Amino acid sequence: MLYKGSCHCGKVAYEVEGELTGVMECNCSMCSRKAPKMWFVPRAQLRLVPGAQEGKTYKFNKHVISHRFCTECGIHAYGLGVDPKGNEMAMVNVRCLEGVDQDALPVTHFDGRSMP
Repeated sequence: MLYKGSCHCGKVAYEVEGELTGVMECNCSMCSRKAPKMWFVPRAQLRLVPGAQEGKTYKFNKHVISHRFCTECGIHAYGLGVDPKGNEMAMVNVRCLEGVDQDALPVTHFDGRSMP
């Protein structure tokens, strides 16, 4: 299925394709503040809308995940990184997707606070 997503003001906009069967919530210092519902997909499944801005990058802790956010409205719409096998991945903030009943999705909790 194809989903459309964006930050609040629409300057950072994208499409993502895949089967959205659940989300992950993390309790690390970043996620506990911004509260994303994350969906991980291969990087190739996330496409920026032509003319959209990529946003700015914020990295913290080990500096391996590029948290992308809009410089206008501040919304963290997605992130980029690599999985443990070295595959390029995208983290989509499901709260930024159109027409998704986020409360109906099963949630997996990740203890990012305990990561070294």
